[in-house]
Amino acid sequence: DHKPRATAMKDQPAFYRNLEQAMDISRTDPGFHASHVAKPRWDDSVLYFTSSDFLSFSRSGRIREAFLEELGRHENFRLSASGSRVQYSNYDYLIQVEQELADFHGAEAAYIAHSGFMANAGTVAAVPLPGDAFAYDAVLHTSTHEGMKLSLALHQLSFRHNDADSLREVLSSLKESYTAFASGSSSILIAVESVYSMDGDIYPLNELVQVAKELFPLGNAQFIIDEAHSSGVIGPRGAGLVNMLGLEKEIAISIHMFSKALGSTGGKLTLFGLNSAQSGVFLCNKTIRDLLISNARFAIYSGAPSFPMVASMRAGYRLLENGEAEKGMEKVQNSVRHFLKTITAHPIWDEAVEEGILNIPLAEDYESIEHLTHIVPVLTRPKHELYLFFHLMINNINAYAVSFPMVPKGKSRVRLVFHAHNGLDQAETLANVNCEWAQEMLDIEANKTENVLPSAARQVYAMKT
Repeated sequence: DHKPRATAMKDQPAFYRNLEQAMDISRTDPGFHASHVAKPRWDDSVLYFTSSDFLSFSRSGRIREAFLEELGRHENFRLSASGSRVQYSNYDYLIQVEQELADFHGAEAAYIAHSGFMANAGTVAAVPLPGDAFAYDAVLHTSTHEGMKLSLALHQLSFRHNDADSLREVLSSLKESYTAFASGSSSILIAVESVYSMDGDIYPLNELVQVAKELFPLGNAQFIIDEAHSSGVIGPRGAGLVNMLGLEKEIAISIHMFSKALGSTGGKLTLFGLNSAQSGVFLCNKTIRDLLISNARFAIYSGAPSFPMVASMRAGYRLLENGEAEKGMEKVQNSVRHFLKTITAHPIWDEAVEEGILNIPLAEDYESIEHLTHIVPVLTRPKHELYLFFHLMINNINAYAVSFPMVPKGKSRVRLVFHAHNGLDQAETLANVNCEWAQEMLDIEANKTENVLPSAARQVYAMKT
């Protein structure tokens, strides 16, 4: 399916020929095949470490059961929302569920959008006023970058990943260079994520919040945090990083995903909270919610979420409320720890790390880390990520290679995603297969074999001829 096609399009309209010629440039890159094409859903006999079904709610059928139970309580629902929320579709069930989700996270107001990417981009685009600024983590998600491009913010400055000192430098430069920030007449939105999808690291949110409060005591530096990869797998009942750290009153905008750990429909829940100078309790910021409904293009020009979509979200959160997330969270923690224990104890591990064949940054001092995430990147040399991907695939393991530009140059990897159903035996198998491949690569480098490519790569490339 990925062979060059432009030459076979000579009798087709020029429009299609031009598109195929552009695509052929990408098709010559093996990394394109691994990262940028539609993948099949493999059957459950495969040991897969790639899906977003972190708690295995979808695989087990648990979310389907909860969803059908929720639909059964509302037999006469209308299937379609039949309009946007500024027209017709601000219906009672939607408002009720938003309130329930806000209560779950310790907020008072919530707004549901049915497109996750556009909810993130649309929120970031709609909130800043002319003259405002963004300070954003250097490895922030693409959707946030798209929103910043469309926003009215005058300044967009990045700071080093996970680095409170770098944030201090950026915020100080804005405060010293522009009186509007020092006086509080203009604001700064600090955009971060709770768990980064390619690195699997948990954000040091406490440190950054303290920096912002110290430099901007008037409260005109506020955080927007994407919790897509912490929803369901971090915090009390899976409520996320902000709730785990007790920072509900310090964060202006949090965004949670439904389609990952909850196994529900694609979309995000956006929660809004604001500090109150009059009390120590968390108060709702209805201003931002009203602003989105009246000003965000994704809210004005998109139909509201349909009843089944909202019902699936409610079903997912009922599983969290019942404590089922915490059971899955414990299983994920055990599997990740067993994988790291097994692979770092393997006889080949130290040599593989020293030679740059394998490297897992999260493996360093993992025993002392209280909360490990479900995402474990296995870094290797450029193009080697494909060889490792092939080796895992041949061994009935699904974990995809990730290359530039999805990650920085020189940071190629195979991204492992652990789930509640990945038991200790699967974690152990995964670790041993990784080390088996590393041994083969070391043998090739030491000229212990006449082959220049590992066996799995030879098999895959033979399929293409």
